Amino acid sequence: MAEPFTWPVRVYWEDTDAGGVVYHAQYLAFMERARSEWLRGLGLHQDAMKRDVDLVFVVRAMQMDFRGPARLDDQLSVSVRLLECRGASLLLAQRIERDGVLLVEAKVKIAALYASSFRPRALPDALLSQLTPLLESP
Repeated sequence: MAEPFTWPVRVYWEDTDAGGVVYHAQYLAFMERARSEWLRGLGLHQDAMKRDVDLVFVVRAMQMDFRGPARLDDQLSVSVRLLECRGASLLLAQRIERDGVLLVEAKVKIAALYASSFRPRALPDALLSQLTPLLESP
């Protein structure tokens, strides 16, 4: 299996609760940043997709499993793998690790929508052909 895309994240004070542990909802932001950078690394800029092909991606569903806490000043690695690429959706696997230790894992279903109406839409053929080679096994 190919190496997943990874994005480094440092835990700042603003990410934590009073005990210095990352607040659970902040993991969502960490994963969102990694997904955005994954797309950017593929040359897919979300503002350009919105403007040029009337396409936006939204999180449709997410399943998360919290395994361990991250703390203030931790250096985390957030990964993205493409598991499914369907006509109007993507299924991504994401992991958040600290020094190779799994802290959080998630399956994220992403829906493709028309930016102008927020109605479901098919992924453009050019985008499908770019994403299909990246498919990995779960």
